[in-house]
Amino acid sequence: MFKRNCEMRRESIDNMRGGQGCVKITHITDDENDLNNKGRMLAIMTLPPGSSIGHHKHVGETETYYVLSGQGVVNDNGREVVVKPGDMVHTGNGESHSVRNTSNSTNLEILALILFV
Repeated sequence: MFKRNCEMRRESIDNMRGGQGCVKITHITDDENDLNNKGRMLAIMTLPPGSSIGHHKHVGETETYYVLSGQGVVNDNGREVVVKPGDMVHTGNGESHSVRNTSNSTNLEILALILFV
């Protein structure tokens, strides 16, 4: 399979999971078949300055974030951690997390992968 960037579905979500602002998502995969039915999402999430994804729990799945650019804070099961490019955060089955962009001028870009357990 091959997919060009211009073919990837894009969406903007206001107040994602109860967070602030608007999160832009570029869906690298748009179909569970793309991940051999082992997951539901591989995407780049762009959080403009001051925006966030609200605290939420993953049940029956895991989510891994890999920070591509920018800086932010991830709430990892109640523990706040500053993240920057090259950092990875894994949220396991039954665990919860949130993320917010703490910059005043730079987008926070995260590669997100959700896999089923």
